[in-house]
Amino acid sequence: MIHIRRIALLLLCIAFGPIASAADLLPADSSIPQAIDHYVDAKLKSEGVQPADRADDATLIRRLTLDLAGRTPTATEARAYVASKEKDKYVKLVDRLMSSRSFVRHQVDVFDAMLMRTANGKPKSLAAYLEVAIAENRPWDKMFRELISADGASDQTKGAQEYLRSTVRDIDLMANKVSVDFFGINISCAKCHDHPLVLDWTQDHFYGMKSFFNRTFENGDFIGEEEYGYVSFQTVDGDKRAAKLMFLDGKPIDEPQIKEPDDKTKKELKKRRDEFRKKKQPLPPPSFSRRMQLIDAALSTGNDQFLARSIVNRVWHQLVGQGLVMPLDQMHSMNAPSHPELLEWLSRDLIANGYDLRRLMRGIVASKTYQRASRWNGSSEDRPTPKLFAVANVKPLTPRQYAIALRMAGQDPAAHRADTPEADFEKWVEGVEGGARGLAGKFEYPGQRFQVSVDEALMLSNDENLQRELMENALVRHLRKVEDDRELIESAVWSVLSRPTDDEERRAFAAYLAQRKDQRDAAVAQIVWAMMTSGEARFNH
Repeated sequence: MIHIRRIALLLLCIAFGPIASAADLLPADSSIPQAIDHYVDAKLKSEGVQPADRADDATLIRRLTLDLAGRTPTATEARAYVASKEKDKYVKLVDRLMSSRSFVRHQVDVFDAMLMRTANGKPKSLAAYLEVAIAENRPWDKMFRELISADGASDQTKGAQEYLRSTVRDIDLMANKVSVDFFGINISCAKCHDHPLVLDWTQDHFYGMKSFFNRTFENGDFIGEEEYGYVSFQTVDGDKRAAKLMFLDGKPIDEPQIKEPDDKTKKELKKRRDEFRKKKQPLPPPSFSRRMQLIDAALSTGNDQFLARSIVNRVWHQLVGQGLVMPLDQMHSMNAPSHPELLEWLSRDLIANGYDLRRLMRGIVASKTYQRASRWNGSSEDRPTPKLFAVANVKPLTPRQYAIALRMAGQDPAAHRADTPEADFEKWVEGVEGGARGLAGKFEYPGQRFQVSVDEALMLSNDENLQRELMENALVRHLRKVEDDRELIESAVWSVLSRPTDDEERRAFAAYLAQRKDQRDAAVAQIVWAMMTSGEARFNH
């Protein structure tokens, strides 16, 4: 077993030490799109795979608007973009979307789901903190520091304590959740024994991470930290062992040994805590904060790769639909990245540029890799594996995205004109998004193996309130006034699917309208319903 552990340590160095030396990577002054396309194209060439062509303009404006703003484009936006002959229209679109208020609201939803999905079965939110942090493009390392320190006393950090509050009653869960959320490493299997499949993670790692949080407790609206307390555990051999304060790199952290106070002192400390709780004030930090030791260890040179690689992998997954490492919480030596040099380059670049997530997102969507079509012209058997990124991966919409897409599609096409002032348009979009909140609660948040459920399909077909949402909206009322079938069909498809129709669709819809000419109003509503509930509307492609 000792020999195997030595091999495991070697693998750990390979996985979490530098994947390639700086000299072996593209120069640091290369752009993010250049680095992405260089490494992805090199992999495709080595595999003998010809990638898909660039997606058409209608697909790209829908994809970008969903990914960056969390909504679908209006028919006016989509038509104008497709018709535009400007050479830099794609760059301008990215700039406009990333400067919109919708961008902030969408990223709040994405990061809230990422960081708060485990909350003892109760829905909790970090939105109050995220709205401020994301609006100012707060660096990711700073957000990590604020969330782990749980300092929610200032206007800038208000609500940050909710992250740890969500798991404060289960420190085992807290330790693993922090490891998963920020470092992409699920260490839960090393709680009772050394990980049976991943030699990197031992009980020492699990209880070393737990030790950073064992003094953490809830005190009213705030999170406090005791001055004392240690963790011990029992090995599979039955030996009781004191846990060392230890980050994932496996290096123990020295700390002052503090004796547990006597009962009298404990009562005095409790009285002090009660006074701060009644005043609704945070407790002063301890003289030696274990959580601050975690922050310092994770952000130290070398260890910062854990934080950087994990968030790079998650942002890549969010935008491209497939992580460079999958599953997202299995970043270890026995689960190599699909493109190790690319992960290394992007992580190095993120650290060098102040953990700027907007810069990372902008670089990813500017790449040829992101802009590829999702349609594969060959046989389904020959379709390249998703991890090659030869073809764009189809991504299920989040509940909020799908609800907003349905709401946006149901608007009167005349509600947004090309000459609408930007401020008025932003306000109108905010109203549409706000109106989708209740609808979003009806849909499942997609996991890594998401499939549309039978329950969702039945709900879309039978829920009376949802039927009214989809079939008795402003778009349907507008289309019923359109006498020309071709105009009606074009307007419907642009509004719901953000693209022009093709000949086959025009013939099919025209035939259906002719067949139901005595019930034209119902036929129009059914055409809109069919598109809104289609796979094309449910996914980002």
